Amino acid sequence: MSRTLEEAFGQARSESRAALIGYLPAGFPTRDEAIELIAAMVDGGVDIVEVGLPYSDPLMDGPDIQAAVEIALHGGTTTDVVLDTVTEVAKTGAATVVMSYWNPIERYGVERFASEMHKAGGVGVITPDLTPEEAGAWHAATEAHGLDRVFLVAPSSTDARMHKVVAETSGFLYAASLMGVTGARSQVSDAAPELVRRARTLTDLPIAVGLGVSTGEQARGVAAYADGVIVGSAFVRRILQAANHADACVAVRELAQELAAGVRG
Repeated sequence: MSRTLEEAFGQARSESRAALIGYLPAGFPTRDEAIELIAAMVDGGVDIVEVGLPYSDPLMDGPDIQAAVEIALHGGTTTDVVLDTVTEVAKTGAATVVMSYWNPIERYGVERFASEMHKAGGVGVITPDLTPEEAGAWHAATEAHGLDRVFLVAPSSTDARMHKVVAETSGFLYAASLMGVTGARSQVSDAAPELVRRARTLTDLPIAVGLGVSTGEQARGVAAYADGVIVGSAFVRRILQAANHADACVAVRELAQELAAGVRG
């Protein structure tokens, strides 16, 4: 099993920095290439890996991740391939979680998914479209198998809503810094610091900020007020732009190094 989220954030905290969290869909561009690319990300300094579970209706995903997911799905990526990927990624030592919309987990079987995720060495699951009110079965399954449940808050979340979300969350709280889809941007939303400030009044869990971070400078800015910096689209874009797999590995390792330097300030 990989490090737990508590251990990963604890290590970052002991070094007076934010944790670096990197996302990549399983099966993109292929199963084995995805595993090698994630290993390059970890080698470059990623502390926590989000393995994306490709889904045909990605409501939150921007164009780069949509393109990656389409490639993965056309290549035959299934939930079992995602779990196989988790097994391999966990061997890197990085805390390994899955990012998935709720429908694929429900279709696979809630209890079965939690059980297989634990067996694979995963330590948590991010479910961006699952609400606390509908999470009863998921809560029971994750408790039974020792998995963390990561839920999202956004700038539009009321205090009452955030209270419900943090009550159901473990591992870390995902603060979506803006309304809209994912994607690398020239600047991170100025709503993010206020969202983190509000969340800190409600929870002692680490708070990680995602949506929009693509450079070391942006990572440094987010790390000044958040416990974790989440980067996804920027990694995917580097891979899409690479001429071949070897170049893609170099590109994601170099980006991870730049971002890791950023979170170290």
